[in-house]
Amino acid sequence: MDSPFGLLAELTYRCPLACSYCSNPLNMGDYQDELATDEWLRVLAEASDLGVLQCHLSGGEPLLRRDLVEIVAGAHGLGLYTNLVTSALGLSRPRAERLRAAGLDHVQISIQAHEAALSDRIAGIPSFQRKIEAMGLVKELGWPLTMNVVLHRHNIDRVADVLELAEKVGADRVELANTQYYGWAWRNRDALLPTRAQLKAAEVVVRATRERLRERMDVVYVIPDYYSRYPKPCMGGWASRQLTVTPNGDVLPCPAAQSLPLPRASVREDPLERIWAESPVMTAFRGTDWMPEPCRSCPRRELDYGGCRCQAFLLTGDAARTDPVCHLSPDHDLVARAVEAANADSRPDDLPLIPRPHRARRPTHLPGGAD
Repeated sequence: MDSPFGLLAELTYRCPLACSYCSNPLNMGDYQDELATDEWLRVLAEASDLGVLQCHLSGGEPLLRRDLVEIVAGAHGLGLYTNLVTSALGLSRPRAERLRAAGLDHVQISIQAHEAALSDRIAGIPSFQRKIEAMGLVKELGWPLTMNVVLHRHNIDRVADVLELAEKVGADRVELANTQYYGWAWRNRDALLPTRAQLKAAEVVVRATRERLRERMDVVYVIPDYYSRYPKPCMGGWASRQLTVTPNGDVLPCPAAQSLPLPRASVREDPLERIWAESPVMTAFRGTDWMPEPCRSCPRRELDYGGCRCQAFLLTGDAARTDPVCHLSPDHDLVARAVEAANADSRPDDLPLIPRPHRARRPTHLPGGAD
């Protein structure tokens, strides 16, 4: 068993946006009892002792945590590389300067589209201009900037404009990540899944831009699983390299694993080292011994590890099944039918999207103070 090198610290699931592709849990009410500052600092120390080198501070919107500067300073003091994953709403100059002084290493800002009207519509609130201003502030303060755009049927046709925007704001890295269908995105899958023609056109643009900007900007493009011949090696293997701590202290091998019927493990009940090594949620699908056929005898079993357990569960009801994305899966028709429907000539292009509820209110039990 290897030690993890990455920790996704989901500080809160509260968020001012209402993105219909959000992968956070549908049952957000279960995560209102957020870890307090001292609990997060203990988790970070235990993660460092376990071998973690990178700490990604995410949510929801981590800027809604009034103790964010203290958490960043704690992680920095432990020698962890810190990355703030944010919508940037709430990233004022004073706050940014305090985060810079606390040792924050990197900022990743999400944006929904290349221009205000579409971006604000997808986000559910006016936010585009504030995001652009925040990106300028990030560059001014000397942070590396990643611009993240979740792609789907409603914005993938404008990927050239998105890349032009990334170049304009001086992003060091741009992540073009096609929607992964968990949480609210799972509910909205039929309205979000792009067509083959859209993907083909986007890939041509991405390939050309990547070549043109190869010395100046790293362009990462992730195609949707549903159009892959083989599944992605989820998180580099179940509980192999990464772990997630949710706002209430649950520990997971990946952000979506809260959906699986596995015993919970919490940093409020056990140390992180014991959870990583012994808890059922971490050991259930670690390695390859758990695999059914066709994965068990497949030469790719240690390349893609049977694919995504959460996706297998959502599609089949059994987390131990071969990921139906794989063309060898006995359940592959579940994916093929969804793709066929997305590409049908008769399919309406205005299917309604269910927005993620706005949840920006601060839990009342947390101590006061400001960062």
